[in-house]
Order: sequence, then C-alpha cells, then structure tokens
Amino acid sequence: MVLNGIDSITKYRDLFEGKRVGLITAPTGLTKEFESTISILHENFNLTAMFSPEHGVRGDLDAGALVDTYIDPITGVPVYSLYRKDSKRLTKEMLNEVDIMVYDIQDVGVRYYTFIYTMLYALEDCAQAGVEFVVLDRVNPLGGITVEGNILKPGFKSFVGNYELAVRYGLTAGEIATMANDQMNWKASLHVVRLEGWERDMSFPDTGLTWVHPSLGIPRYETALLYSGTCLFEGTNCSEGRGTTFPFEMIGAPFIQAQQLADEMNAKRLPGVRFRPVHFKPTSSKHQGELCGGVQVYITDIQALRPLEVGVTLLFAIRDMYEEFLFLPPVKEGSRPFIDLLGGDSIYRTEHIQAKPLLEQFAEESKQFSAMKQQYHLYR
Repeated sequence: MVLNGIDSITKYRDLFEGKRVGLITAPTGLTKEFESTISILHENFNLTAMFSPEHGVRGDLDAGALVDTYIDPITGVPVYSLYRKDSKRLTKEMLNEVDIMVYDIQDVGVRYYTFIYTMLYALEDCAQAGVEFVVLDRVNPLGGITVEGNILKPGFKSFVGNYELAVRYGLTAGEIATMANDQMNWKASLHVVRLEGWERDMSFPDTGLTWVHPSLGIPRYETALLYSGTCLFEGTNCSEGRGTTFPFEMIGAPFIQAQQLADEMNAKRLPGVRFRPVHFKPTSSKHQGELCGGVQVYITDIQALRPLEVGVTLLFAIRDMYEEFLFLPPVKEGSRPFIDLLGGDSIYRTEHIQAKPLLEQFAEESKQFSAMKQQYHLYR
C-alpha cells in the first residue's frame, strides 16, 4: 500500500506540538480516506493561517484567477493569497502568524505546473524568516525514473518555470525541495514527511491511490501524462482543449483539417499513442464557440509513451501543415512570448527548426538532469 505524507502525520506529532502551524494546500490535500489536510491540522494542532496557491485552497478558482485574502468559512482560519497580482511570495506579516509552515499539494511532475514554484518561493521565504518548513510528500504520478525535455535556461524564468528543471523531472515535491534547499544554499529548516510504499518505477495507476484532479484542467491521470507535451499549445493560436471535457488531450483550431492531421500523426507511428480526428467547440478559452478541427490523443501504452515527444511532434506538424499557425505574442510589453516561458528557451521559435533534432538535443539535457537528480532521491 502506498501512503502519502499526510497519511503518516501522526508519527510526526512532536514536530507540530506547541507551534503555530501554517498550511499551503489545495483540494488534493487529502488522506487516503478523503479527509482534508486542513481538517486534520485544524483538529489536532494549532492551525493559525492558510496560504492559497493558484486555484485556491478549496479549488474554486480558474487558472490564472487572482486570489484575495479571506476567512475560511469552515474553520474560521484566515487564508492569505500566494497568487496576488503584485506578488506570489510570503510577506513578513504573513510569516509572523506561524512558527512552522506545511506544504501539501499533489504535483503532476511537469515543469510548467505552478504549484512547485509556490512551494519553492515559500521555502526560500521561510528560510530567510527562520520558519520551519514541512513537505507532506506525495507521489509523482508520472513516476520517478523517466526524465524528458530540456532544462530551463536561467534567462527564461517565470511562474511556469522558475527553477532549472527538465520538463518531466521524475522527482517528488519533497525531493525538489531538498534539491533546491541544497543547490540554492537557503539553509532552511526543512522536514520531509516521506511516502511509504512508493517506488520510483511506479506510475500513478500502480499506487492504488484515487486520482483527485489537482486543477480543473487536469481531470484525469491520462491528462497529466499528456500535459507534459501538449501544454506547449498554450503558447500557440491552437486550442489545447480547455473548455472541453478533454483538456490537453484534444488539440485543434478552426483552420485544421481533422482527418488530414490525424493521418499525418498516425503515419509517424509514435510509441504509445494513436490520434483520432475530432471536431469540437470550446466553451471557454481560445476559440470559444468556434468549430475546431483537430485530434484527440489516445494513450495505448503508458510505459512506451513519451508525451513531450508527442507534443513537440504534433506542434511542428501543425506549424508545417497550416500557414495560419502562430506562436502567440507576449502577454505584456517587455515580456517573452509564452512559448518561450513554457519551453524554457526561445528554441521553439527558431526558424526552420524541426522536431527530430530538437528532441535529440532535449534527450542530451534529460540525461544530464537525470544523472544530477539522483543524489536527491529519497526513495528507491
């Protein structure tokens, strides 16, 4: 049986007794019996403050929606925002409310996903303030061995990539915190409440745990797996499937001919996937209410699948097949195009670049990261 950190918290009572406890969490902060981490800390310890990442502590906010400070109606505990317009950091005033900070959010194992940076920002802020930091570790649903993609370049940091990670990094949140604390010399008083029963070669279906969607855009495990590659379409004028029942599993645009694209992609015989022609109208986000042609990506072999390869190959196929394809311009003046932030590099926009040599370059960087990260493994 695999147990997440919260399921073992009673073994660590001495860590929390007599201290004002802060909690950074989200709806995935649950025990195997679906009891919330909020309830457990509130009922058993002195929970004095909660801190809200993107989507809110109860998951009632859309991607990118700003969070205001409020009182949690169930516990009466104040909730401070870590997703403000001007900052995503803990302030001195917030940190004065706690003696020890707890982090418990299910990660998806992909560099673009913002919860990891909420954790790292908080770890750094707590280190500077002398506040202890606890990670209630959770499984990496994509496993702990396979690494994919390039390493983020220092000049391309943002909230969708703020640490020099590979795209699919094969680490748990506790391992990332351990690595960053060491590499950045933060000297935080860091504690990791470890997983029990998890081994690195396990993907999420192997754990026996129940999938709880970590955000509205990741409803299924299969979504999380494909997200490693198809999230790149957020930097283009193609729909990444938001506003449909299959976000990040359906990719399309009004200018795409569905059957033509499906035939092209299936002819490439990428391992672990098949492509079905689809037509859909997103109810929100890009191309809302417009009929889009495109493909739905079906996973046929979890172990053989390399989702970043799928995303990159599909992106360049659409670029080469349809002159209407565009990379989106920067969101605001002076910033980089979003594809650069997602890619951790400007290489996707390099003229005449093709998928195969790009993936070969990424494979070399993946090997480097895979070798480096092993020193921070907490699990076999």
